[in-house]
Amino acid sequence: METINIGLIGTGFMGKGHAMAYQMVPKIFSPAPAFPNLVVVGDVTEDLARKGARDFGAEGWVVGWEQVVDDERVDLVDITTPNNLHKEIALASAKAGKHIYCEKPLALTGKDAKEMYEAAARAGVITMVGFNFIKNPVALLAKEMIEAGELGEIYHFRGSFHQDVLADPNAPFSWRFDRLIAGSGALADLGSHVIEFARFLVGDFERVCGLAKTFIEERPLAAGVSGYRSKATSEGSTRTVENEDSIHFLIEFKGGATGTIEASRIATGRKVFMAYEVNGSKGSLHFVHERMNELNVYLSTDPTGRQGFKTILAGPEHPYYESFWPVAGIGLGYEDMKIIEVYELLDALANNEPAYPDFKEGWKVCQVIDAVLLSVEEGRWVSVEEI
Repeated sequence: METINIGLIGTGFMGKGHAMAYQMVPKIFSPAPAFPNLVVVGDVTEDLARKGARDFGAEGWVVGWEQVVDDERVDLVDITTPNNLHKEIALASAKAGKHIYCEKPLALTGKDAKEMYEAAARAGVITMVGFNFIKNPVALLAKEMIEAGELGEIYHFRGSFHQDVLADPNAPFSWRFDRLIAGSGALADLGSHVIEFARFLVGDFERVCGLAKTFIEERPLAAGVSGYRSKATSEGSTRTVENEDSIHFLIEFKGGATGTIEASRIATGRKVFMAYEVNGSKGSLHFVHERMNELNVYLSTDPTGRQGFKTILAGPEHPYYESFWPVAGIGLGYEDMKIIEVYELLDALANNEPAYPDFKEGWKVCQVIDAVLLSVEEGRWVSVEEI
């Protein structure tokens, strides 16, 4: 079995998710397409890097990202940093001939994302962007059903990603509220997942029209490390939030379907309410991530008097599920989608084939994000091709 040596940059909760996936792929998939070997982790301080190496089982650690990219042992550079660092690290990795696995959104702008995609293409390296929600077995089932024509002509896509993790106005300011670091707010952080789902299931966007709003305009400064679990300082100092709390936008797809996407980081009561519905001439699909092992399906071909949405439970008949469990109803979790994502990446690396979603797809999602932001700014429909 080929060994893929990995350098992981960033030891936060997404770094943890990636490290767990590397550990689990050889246990879940037998045989694995390649053995993932975490040789080094990097972070901004010695304490974070040292702790990450210990917790993730890495061979070593470094402060910063440059030494990870320069490490001659590293075959794959894994980027789980804040968004503003993605481009610089990816360009350096491509120049060094390293394959690249990067969390979403790929970049702060479509222009930057395109530059990253083109640099990786010139270098001939394999890339993947971490849109792991589409690796859910029932999402892959939905894709199969749509491509097989079971829903007929696709009319509508409606998608949402709502969370209340930042609904508390006393939740302190973090990098996610800083436009220079995060880019847009709810749109890039949450909406990007739904944009990818819409593209995955329905296809390319033609044009968009958006509305965004920041409801909590000031946040207290954080005491210590800035993140979801940080606490506000007792001094009472605040900082202005620089990006949107919520986004809503209309879509016209190139194939003729219409749609809507909305995302909010302050939707009280919602946890990971990542949902989509697809309506076609012969049927519909509906999914909510908070019940991630269920796909709701309506088919108009069912007999009269027997029509209605039915719930399909994820099971061994669906893509990848059988590698985890032999019977339906046990269910998979969030991390399992990451494991499937890493499995597909390792398979691509072992066979020298493209992975999906790659940097080109990441660029296309960023292009849509930019089109939505321009629409919000100018109050008009914006063609994605304008970006």
